[in-house]
Amino acid sequence: MMSDVDETKVELPPLSFEKCPESDEERTKRLAIEELIAKSPENRIPLAALRELALSNYGLVNDDLRRILWPQLAGVDVKDLERAPTLDELQSHPEYHQVVLDVNRSLKRFPPGIPYEQRIALQDQLTVLILRVIKKYPNLRYYQGYHDVAVTFLLVAGEEVAFAIMEHLSTTHFSECMQETMEATQRRLMFIWPVVLFEQPELFHFLQRSTVGTLFALPWYLTWFGHSLNSYKAVVRLYDYFLASPMYTPIFVTAAILLHRANVILQEDCDMASVHCLLSKLPDDLPFEDLLITSSKLYDKYSLTVIEKKVEELIKIEQEQRKLEEARINLRRSVSSKSNYNVSKWFLKILTPKSVMMTTAVSIVVGICAYYYKNQYLAAGIS
Repeated sequence: MMSDVDETKVELPPLSFEKCPESDEERTKRLAIEELIAKSPENRIPLAALRELALSNYGLVNDDLRRILWPQLAGVDVKDLERAPTLDELQSHPEYHQVVLDVNRSLKRFPPGIPYEQRIALQDQLTVLILRVIKKYPNLRYYQGYHDVAVTFLLVAGEEVAFAIMEHLSTTHFSECMQETMEATQRRLMFIWPVVLFEQPELFHFLQRSTVGTLFALPWYLTWFGHSLNSYKAVVRLYDYFLASPMYTPIFVTAAILLHRANVILQEDCDMASVHCLLSKLPDDLPFEDLLITSSKLYDKYSLTVIEKKVEELIKIEQEQRKLEEARINLRRSVSSKSNYNVSKWFLKILTPKSVMMTTAVSIVVGICAYYYKNQYLAAGIS
């Protein structure tokens, strides 16, 4: 069963590919990474050091370095890549038309101003990339939003490397999202709440009272924020971080964003529509370097076992509240039904044959009088 990210989104402007001037800190880090690559056998940086670079400020800095280092983070051997089939070879796949439809709707995620022929070629490569994965792994289900992840790796690493990375991620980080239903993903999103509760109870209780749920965070989780951010630079920086992190890290980044925006959220009207609208659109000025530091601290602070236990408690509380609400509704229905029955019974008691005859007689008299007076008024020229 596919999950439609479009149901939860606000219409987004085109992705901004604006190139900002390199800061002194970024230049220093870039030069350090380039030196490490030059010194490493076959340009392969030791994995622990590479992860540290991807997690720390500015990540892998630019796409030239990502093209070399993203495959290493994903465990991909660039010397052993499979040949990409043609689009014609994949047209018989049952998901073909849906994938083409989604790819055609993803024009805003491509760099602006590229020649038409190049854009068409990229769209075809993206379609092939996605279909290759779900054809090779029939147990995995394509979901709308998957293409937002795939297009990022395609733009940075090229078609064949992007396929190898997406193959790896689809069987690890995104495996829950690609099940027959979204039940496991929806449950995973509930992991947000214990973290918020432990860190800021006031915010947690406000969000629970608003009944906003976790739908606002679904596209964030399904696409590693690729669908929801307007800055390409922010998207690839997050991908550096996620590739170097455990698979559930997007949950902690989501919690970090909610905690960062707590004051703004608490000033909003406490109802589902208002809060969902506020949360669904991410501000352009989020301080992601600070948020990623917070996310890492939260991950280290709270074990998944503790979080899962709290989720179980929250689910039980929610189920009990639902049962109470259902009981109240049934009670109201019962009282209303009994009241209606008593009124009907009273009406039937007073509706004796004698009362029916009297009511009929009165109605006839009133009708005759009305007819008589109407004729009198018409005769006098009064309408």
